[in-house]
Amino acid sequence: MSAQMGMESIEFRGLIEQHQRMVFSIALRVTGEYGVAEEVAQDVFLELYRGADKLESPDHTKFWLRRVTVNKATDSLRRKSRRPEAVAEEWMEEKFVPDGATKLDPGMEARLEDLLRTLPEPMRIAVVLRHQEEMLPDEIAALLGQPVATVKSHLQRGLQLLRRKAAVTMKEYVR
Repeated sequence: MSAQMGMESIEFRGLIEQHQRMVFSIALRVTGEYGVAEEVAQDVFLELYRGADKLESPDHTKFWLRRVTVNKATDSLRRKSRRPEAVAEEWMEEKFVPDGATKLDPGMEARLEDLLRTLPEPMRIAVVLRHQEEMLPDEIAALLGQPVATVKSHLQRGLQLLRRKAAVTMKEYVR
């Protein structure tokens, strides 16, 4: 193995370690299934390996990873909808909680995850990118190639729908 190949391997490993939580978490929230999210994350990093030389900066890499993760996760959902199959409830044992974030009651967290999965795909993606990735609407619009007004509409309608569903299904948590 050449010295150049060894250095590329170390750099790629660093990219994976730096971004794996973000990629997996987006994939999980979009697909709603742990196993599918793992497959999506693997596909994303395989694509990164093939095209890492085209990425110009750390910000470009993060933007690219988010975009590819969302695209691969939605592709996975579309493939699944074309060939319905029994869905096993798979929940991850380790929850990814950002540093400094407040840990929710496990029952409430599971219910919120269930409600999030019921949102239509465009709303779910916008809500995940806004509230998990803390992206601004204009950043989400650029990532998804949509007008900012469309993203804002998906966010507003998605949150309204979540509130209505939570009011019905989570009465013990909603004031």
